[in-house]
Amino acid sequence: MVKVAVVEGDGIGHEVVPVARDILAAVRPDFEFFDVEVGYGLWERTGFACGEETMAELRSADAILFGAITTPPDPDYRSVLLKIRHDLDLYANVRPIQGGDVDIVIVRENTEGLYSGIEWREPDRACTVRVVTRRGSERVARYACTLAKSRRHLTVGNKANVLKSDCLFVEVCMAEAARANVPCTARYIDALCLDVLMHPDRYDVIVTTNIFGDILSDAAAYLVGGLGMLPSANIGERHALFEPVHGSAPDIAGQNIANPIAAIRSAAMLLRHVGDPASAAAVEGAVRRVVDVGVRTPDLGGTAGTREFGAAVLREVGRGKA
Repeated sequence: MVKVAVVEGDGIGHEVVPVARDILAAVRPDFEFFDVEVGYGLWERTGFACGEETMAELRSADAILFGAITTPPDPDYRSVLLKIRHDLDLYANVRPIQGGDVDIVIVRENTEGLYSGIEWREPDRACTVRVVTRRGSERVARYACTLAKSRRHLTVGNKANVLKSDCLFVEVCMAEAARANVPCTARYIDALCLDVLMHPDRYDVIVTTNIFGDILSDAAAYLVGGLGMLPSANIGERHALFEPVHGSAPDIAGQNIANPIAAIRSAAMLLRHVGDPASAAAVEGAVRRVVDVGVRTPDLGGTAGTREFGAAVLREVGRGKA
């Protein structure tokens, strides 16, 4: 029995995650789902966005299906995602950029860098410490090399010409690639961002540090239709969390116009993670067929609502199982 914690979060998470959960339940009725509440809405009511009891619930799951979280610019509010990533040690953030002729996987170190959580404010300045460790670099590099070994090539995104911490990151990644016999190239992240957009066919697997991976993957969403299309996996040694790359989008929340494809594709990544690639492929194929016949949400130039798009995918999945 696979236990899946379902976290809707905030904003459009309340709309796209139920769609993804229903599709998961359709292809795997044997899964056990349980809801966990975290996020800004909970913090507003209780003063806690994600307490220790909540973390215990998340740890009990075999996988977590996660929605979008609002992080306000409030010094008393700690990012829920950063807490979960650190507490569950979800060290590799895997973001596939796939659609049309584009097939790139960005692997982002997920627990340190500028998102290490070491920061403070003083009267006239604010400080954030960028932490890059050998251990953190080695394990994300190994994960990226495992992916690249079954594909073509590994690119190490970095800014080692300016940041000494990136010198360590590049050194470690190149050494791991050589050990795994994976062809590998290092590219400066600013030039890499532009070249990925201009020549996506040149790239396969890209590994980089935390904030660079965040920015690069968001920019690369342009290649496949926007952030509403991008799923992601947060992988650790004992835990895994799957979430759309997009944010909580409070400006469109509750209007039934949010694109649920990223959440659905995140559910497909969850299926692969628990050892069911056939169901994952069925879900991904259903999404493609629904889009191909013109059922699309407004961000893709269509008129379908979030619920209507989800229902169309459910029907297509059902036809595939028949």
